[in-house]
Amino acid sequence: MPPLDFKDFQEKLSTHFRPFHRSFQFWVRAVDIYTGYKVFQLRVSFVKDVKKQEEMWEVQHELAAEKIYATCADLGGFFLKIAQIIGKPDLAPAAWVRRLVTLCDRAPATPFDAIQPVLEKELGQSIGEIFERFDVDPIGSASIAQVHRARLRGDKNDVVVKVQHPGVQDLMMTDIRNLQAFALYMQKTDIKFDLYSVTKEMEKQIGYEFDFIREADAMERIKRFLYENNKKRPVLVPRVIRDMVTRRVLVMEYIDGIPILNLGDEIAKRGINPGGKLAAAAKQKILESLTIAYGQMILKSGFFHADPHPGNILICKGSEASGQYKLVLTSPDKLRIGYANLILAIADNDPVKASESYRELGIETLSNCKDEQNELFKLAQTMFDTKLPPGVVMLQPFAEDSSIKKVGVQAFPEELFSILRTVHLLRGLSVGLGINYSCADQWRPIAEEALVRAGRLKDKDVKSRARQSSFFRRIFSQQ
Repeated sequence: MPPLDFKDFQEKLSTHFRPFHRSFQFWVRAVDIYTGYKVFQLRVSFVKDVKKQEEMWEVQHELAAEKIYATCADLGGFFLKIAQIIGKPDLAPAAWVRRLVTLCDRAPATPFDAIQPVLEKELGQSIGEIFERFDVDPIGSASIAQVHRARLRGDKNDVVVKVQHPGVQDLMMTDIRNLQAFALYMQKTDIKFDLYSVTKEMEKQIGYEFDFIREADAMERIKRFLYENNKKRPVLVPRVIRDMVTRRVLVMEYIDGIPILNLGDEIAKRGINPGGKLAAAAKQKILESLTIAYGQMILKSGFFHADPHPGNILICKGSEASGQYKLVLTSPDKLRIGYANLILAIADNDPVKASESYRELGIETLSNCKDEQNELFKLAQTMFDTKLPPGVVMLQPFAEDSSIKKVGVQAFPEELFSILRTVHLLRGLSVGLGINYSCADQWRPIAEEALVRAGRLKDKDVKSRARQSSFFRRIFSQQ
């Protein structure tokens, strides 16, 4: 009988109990953050001075932000995605955003000695045989994979090598099931919104993200679509090195650029006034390019980038945007046309049409107020448009006076979650860039075209054929 390898036994035991330990860590931290807010809500209700209340809330948010950051950073995996979703300046308290924004592209990297076997197994050769140069330190790391800069043998241009973190998929599945349980509790007690359906869609999307062959196909399809539908592509999509793509490794061209999160620092570094006309023109061009690209993908093709967060966007020379399309989904035609109707309703400021679009999309609501139609319209604007109301610098969708508290969302189609994320990405970017605009207005010509092609709108009824190109210039003239 061979001797017992205690190290091997210990590793297997650790692997077996790791999901249980991870679940325990999540629930201990989640309960701590949740009860902290519930106790604080009771305490602050006894304070009558509004200014004092605001100061107390800021302190509470700072305290919670540190705990949320520690949870996401320590556990990693799926919780880094949660940080990307909630860490937006239009959605979360400013204290949360300041803390969580650093996790968008700075996830803990896997040591190279753990990454190297994955690379060599997937590509079938040693790193030295494939690459003339390979940077051991990654240039970026996210929840699922990290990227290294390298140069192929016999080539003059650099490439990016994207490789999955070993063992992360099983951990992510554990994370999302814990989150689903928490979502069920929250939607029954505090938030009248179908959070569970949102988490189910996230579970489905994560499965897609672990297939880099699918990602490479999507990148090529989007690149071709944007080229065929624009005189000049609104965003750059990296070229895939086709014979170096596997399910866990993806090699693509290296595009030099600045992470959009660092745009303000880069502008100041170059001696340009961040509040001046030159900086405003660059920001305008960036936001316009991204808005057009997303609008065309969602409303025209139904095949769109479904993992939008700032860590996926680089700004290249000439203010061009470059996107990493690591999760791309196809929305059914019925949903695409229904969303086009909703875009027109928001652009036309039409609550009746918005209510009809909600029903068409399968969004089921329960009214908790008298003026249901107007509150429903406000909810549509909050969820599916980027424009902030006058004087508002940050939306607080779960505040006591918000529409979501007055109109409960009982059923929310899972496929709509990705569109919702895209709108919130654009709103977060617009807030960060200091531009308040309506993506519904910008997408209106694309929505009208989609409805005309579907036979839902007659060509003579199209109102905004020539408005798109001048839209952002009008926005800036009003700022």
